[in-house]
Amino acid sequence: MNFSDLKTNEQGLIPVVTQDYKSNEVLMLAYMNEEAFTKSMETKKAHYYSRSRQELWFKGETSGHFQHIQSILIDCDNDTLVLKVKQDGAACHTGEFSCFYREIMTAEDMLDVQDLVTSKVLEEVYQVVLDRKNNPKEGSYTNYLFDKGIDKILKKVGEETAEVIIGAKNEGCEEIIYEISDLLYHLTVLIVDKGATWDEIFKELGKRR
Repeated sequence: MNFSDLKTNEQGLIPVVTQDYKSNEVLMLAYMNEEAFTKSMETKKAHYYSRSRQELWFKGETSGHFQHIQSILIDCDNDTLVLKVKQDGAACHTGEFSCFYREIMTAEDMLDVQDLVTSKVLEEVYQVVLDRKNNPKEGSYTNYLFDKGIDKILKKVGEETAEVIIGAKNEGCEEIIYEISDLLYHLTVLIVDKGATWDEIFKELGKRR
């Protein structure tokens, strides 16, 4: 693709989102003019146009923090590029790996009830149970189950299954919501004890979809 095929702004620049080629972490946002685009394509190292200095900017020329281009993507409108790069050192002038290291809104701030009703919660519970197994905590009910062994765990899974059945016979769904939550927790303990994961179970379910 030639630079003339791209849609630039009034200054002849196109925005470029630069990502780590392995993690896809966004490292920085910059701009290219035709010279920077051409140099980047020729050298396989990122070149940008500095709007503040109004000159070609060879990333890493002074810092040694070069960006080795692994691939270049363009969006559907031909007006934005994505560079996948292997970053030497830090991308940010502050010394941070990415320029986007300051969080102004956390994932917790964005959570609502719908967000919680996902398999992510099961994975979080799994990680807690796994941590209890690897790092026992005094007074932990989870560690009590692990200490008692597989027979105790299976007994609890059976009891909780029966509670779900009984709860399902009653009116409404509040009781089975509570009982199924208990069952899923005890199933998680069983899964950890057997060395399996929820991911493996989800993959198996996916095959049956």
